[in-house]
Amino acid sequence: MSENAQPQQPPIQVNAQYVKDLSFEVPGAPTIFSELATTPPEISVRVDLDVKPLQEHVFEVSLQLATEAKVKDKVAFIVELTYAGIFTLAVPEEHVQPVLLIEAPRLLFPFARNIIADVTRDGGFPPMLLQPIDFVALFRSRMEKFAQEQVQGTA
Repeated sequence: MSENAQPQQPPIQVNAQYVKDLSFEVPGAPTIFSELATTPPEISVRVDLDVKPLQEHVFEVSLQLATEAKVKDKVAFIVELTYAGIFTLAVPEEHVQPVLLIEAPRLLFPFARNIIADVTRDGGFPPMLLQPIDFVALFRSRMEKFAQEQVQGTA
């Protein structure tokens, strides 16, 4: 490397990551624990992403996870977590959206997964271990929905 050469900035840099919002509820306590002993819960997971520009090339990416466990018609627990990170990007403009909606949440997910496992365990349940999320498929789905909305908006 020559003396004048600038060190190359990484394409994505994680400046910070943090719990933005966390909620845990056990509305059926204490009776729900005896029901869970005999009936496995049905678990639903909802995933969403939010991106906010903070400065030039700096963005906040929020990964929102909501899980609910039910036994028959009773709610065992509800966990809602918004886990965010601040990212600096050094990528071409056409790659900004995929990096923010695929790579950034992929980096945040293991930490969010661990928080949900700890919260459910500390709440008296077996730790809830979320399965990996396919952020590429989520991105494609979002782009298809956006394209359909654009077509409908021009019709």
